[in-house]
Amino acid sequence: MFNMSTLFSCVGGLENLFPLCGVERTTKNASNRTKQSRNQSPYRRIEICTMSMADEPLYPIAVLIDELKNDDIQLRLNSIRRLSTIARALGEERTRKELIPFLSENNDDDDEVLLAMAEELGVFIPYVGGVEYAHVLLPPLETLCTVEETCVRDKAVESLCRIGSQMRESDLVDYFVPLVKRLAAGEWFTARVSACGLFHIAYPSASETLKAELRSVFSQLCQDDMPMVRRAAATNLGKFAATVEPTHLKADIMQIFDDLTQDDQDSVRLLAVEGCAALGKLLEPQDCVAHILPVIVNFSQDKSWRVRYMVANQLYELCEAVGPEPTKTDLVPAYVRLLRDNEAEVRIAAAGKVTKFSRILSPELAVQHILPCVKELSSDSSQHVRSALASVIMGMAPVLGKDATIEQLLPIFLSLLKDEFPDVRLNIISKLDQVNQVIGIDLLSQSLLPAIVELAEDRHWRVRLAIIEYIPLLASQLGVGFFDDKLGALCMQWLQDKVYSIRDAAANNLKRLAEEFGPDWAMQHIVPQVLDMIKNPHYLYRMTVLRAISLLAPVMGSEITCSKLLPVVVTASKDRVPNIKFNVAKVLQSLVPIVDHSVVEKSIKPCLVELAEDPDVDVRYFANQALQSIDQVMMSS
Repeated sequence: MFNMSTLFSCVGGLENLFPLCGVERTTKNASNRTKQSRNQSPYRRIEICTMSMADEPLYPIAVLIDELKNDDIQLRLNSIRRLSTIARALGEERTRKELIPFLSENNDDDDEVLLAMAEELGVFIPYVGGVEYAHVLLPPLETLCTVEETCVRDKAVESLCRIGSQMRESDLVDYFVPLVKRLAAGEWFTARVSACGLFHIAYPSASETLKAELRSVFSQLCQDDMPMVRRAAATNLGKFAATVEPTHLKADIMQIFDDLTQDDQDSVRLLAVEGCAALGKLLEPQDCVAHILPVIVNFSQDKSWRVRYMVANQLYELCEAVGPEPTKTDLVPAYVRLLRDNEAEVRIAAAGKVTKFSRILSPELAVQHILPCVKELSSDSSQHVRSALASVIMGMAPVLGKDATIEQLLPIFLSLLKDEFPDVRLNIISKLDQVNQVIGIDLLSQSLLPAIVELAEDRHWRVRLAIIEYIPLLASQLGVGFFDDKLGALCMQWLQDKVYSIRDAAANNLKRLAEEFGPDWAMQHIVPQVLDMIKNPHYLYRMTVLRAISLLAPVMGSEITCSKLLPVVVTASKDRVPNIKFNVAKVLQSLVPIVDHSVVEKSIKPCLVELAEDPDVDVRYFANQALQSIDQVMMSS
């Protein structure tokens, strides 16, 4: 039977196939690649060989190999993404001995191709013979770890970590640890940056001597002359620390951490802030208080706003690590400073964590220390600070309890609901249900409902949209009577809004209200008003009525649909505007499953037949589509 070995015997084996297919195994700049026409290309010999045999599908494999060195970037990229196909065709041994060395020597200069190669090699262990031979994948990835493009290096490091986590311990010591040491000693900073992300894989399997050496090498990287290397070390410190023994954690790792926290580059220090949270989880509470807490307090007053910004993002996580007492004495004052920071970006980050931080504290501490800052932030000069606060402040209501919410938070809610910046109002509206759970619907309706009614006519359509989406929830909590008095008219008003998204949301809102209060209520309060709008002189509003009918019909049931809704739709089929008529066809199609077959035959079908002869092409199209759908339903039933 013809197989891949037969193919390669035809062309002299893979060693000959690479040059035959234009895949030269010599290091060469992409710009110097020789161009060959199809008639000159040596893979013509492969084509002749394979096409003369019974098994044709192998020919594309040869083409894929040929494309590895094609001048066209897209062809090379396609071939790299099909490396697993090539490897399966070659077999495990030839993949190890020929394909992987070729990839190691491949000097492609396109970052997209290199990125694809780094990604493919990360899942290549099954194609080289399993975990036993995983080490053969390290050389090409080591080369990719040294390239200039950051995303390629990151993907290569990710693939090395994936492979290293599956390798045998002996192979890690023999192959992976030396690779890490070579990269760490690299002359070009890119290699040293990549090395920082590999220590947590290499360290656990190393001997005590090697572990000491790896800790020393990592320490040197943290003091590297290049800030990029120190940043990479700071980023990966938490992962590395998680693999280090407790005794060395306190001694070696904490010394490395101290060096990073005092770095003269703020880009390094801000990454050390993330290390605080990671190390805090590894240390005992008393050690965390002794080593991490002073650093965080200092960072909260750092001269760089970027560092303070990172502290504001991470602070609440550290509270759990250090315990309640240090939180009360040290971290609360630090957080208050961040809430009152001079830089708006820091206040934004701190304001966004105000609810999470309050949950860690007792209600008394939150009222005493956090609430005064919240009041200040609600009138902050930066609209983005107010928006960040509005997105989370509702979550403070369950933390503070009913009395404090009524007395302290409600005035803040009202001021934010009337904010001139629409995003602030939106963020408050979207979380009103959290307040209702604490203070009850009666107080909510008395204090906040007037502001909600005002926002229902807000000049920004996104605010009106948010109010509409909140109405069904509010309706279920207010009850039928209160809803009819206060909000019923608004729901009909939105159907004639100038913005399509509002009209569409209003139609959906009517459906949800009908589901909530029942068909009888809808028949009395919604349906008559909706049907009256079909006489509106503006065709867009008449289209909204058709949309509302299609949504209400399934809720109202067959009887009301046939007696009230269907006649209006049939009448609309005589409209002078084609857009109305083809929407009538759509609505009639949607009504078929709801009404009886006799109604379909007597009312719906004749109307569609008439529309199918309309002068407008779109009307005819949708009418015929509806008729076909009806025929299919009739046949299936």
